[in-house]
Amino acid sequence: MKQNIGIGAPKKIKFNQELQLKKGVALPEFELMIETYGTLNQAHSNAILICHALSGNHHVAGRYTEQDKYPGWWDTMVGPGKPIDTNHFFVVGLNNLGGCYGSTGPGSINPKTGKLYGSDFPVVTVEDWVQSQALLADYLEIPQWAAVAGGSLGGMQALQWAIDFPERLKHAVIIASAPQLSAQNIAFNDVARQAILSDPDFDQGFYQEHNKKPRNGLKIARMMGHITYLAEQGLGMKFGRELKHGGLQYNYDTDFEVESYLRYQGDKFSDSFDGNSYLLMTKALDYFDPAQAYGGELSEAVKRIQAKTFLVSFSSDWRFAPKRSKEILQALIHAEKAVQYLEVESIYGHDAFLLDDPAYIQGMQIYFERINQEVNHVAG
Repeated sequence: MKQNIGIGAPKKIKFNQELQLKKGVALPEFELMIETYGTLNQAHSNAILICHALSGNHHVAGRYTEQDKYPGWWDTMVGPGKPIDTNHFFVVGLNNLGGCYGSTGPGSINPKTGKLYGSDFPVVTVEDWVQSQALLADYLEIPQWAAVAGGSLGGMQALQWAIDFPERLKHAVIIASAPQLSAQNIAFNDVARQAILSDPDFDQGFYQEHNKKPRNGLKIARMMGHITYLAEQGLGMKFGRELKHGGLQYNYDTDFEVESYLRYQGDKFSDSFDGNSYLLMTKALDYFDPAQAYGGELSEAVKRIQAKTFLVSFSSDWRFAPKRSKEILQALIHAEKAVQYLEVESIYGHDAFLLDDPAYIQGMQIYFERINQEVNHVAG
């Protein structure tokens, strides 16, 4: 029976050690904001790491107060009686380095200068995140994750985990993701970054020192990004050519409901997210390419994997199309690795991985129940 998790409580963990980054520089120290759900069993074998996508954070499920309008971003998936069942699993969500929800990022104090990092915060990669997450696992005394799971950029982290720390996870759950970005996706990201960088209030990335924020740039970046997360069919069914005011206004304000919707989403995002963090997250997407270290051969990269892999894609997702998940699938099959694949019929595009689709939920439920059986067998 599905239930709500209830009231959540985030926790900030400080690591008083250097973290060497792929860029060639080191963070002298760092903090990670996390949120946990459920109970770690005596064998420490039932832990699930949830990795977030571009604008996600540690608040995976539940609410902070009973008055909160919305729960955590994956509340459909995580909780008592839900696919990632907190009656059985100890679930860990975190805000990645470079984020703007409590982990060390551009809005943090640079210990070397005593000022905000701003644009001095170094570019981080998926590999860097995985390294920091491994240190988090050490802190939590979790020698091996029962699973690492995520959608989109979160799925990329799950794949990188399986390659970089093959002995430290049993399952990699990779949803609506890709082995690297296409040229088109890199282009989308660059246009979004240019919107932020060219905002007069960006101030070379040090806007916070002057109580500014590149709101207009963030708004435009989010509006464009949001379009790519949706599918024409779903967007058409929701809005069509419906007019906001009942007739054409013959000006440059909002004539159509879809315009009003996108502007609302952009305004909301510009209030809650940070411009420098958006730049960092999109660069991490662009740079992700685990095959690069193996001569460009993904099948060589995945030879290191010991985990079982579950791949999920959505038929209408054109930004991370099913063929991209199938590239990972074929590489794993070629390397003779254990893998299962589910393609879900959906009209909701890339955002479908966040929604309560019956076929998707059922597929995840079945897979995580098998993980739970493995955990209980090992614990027993």
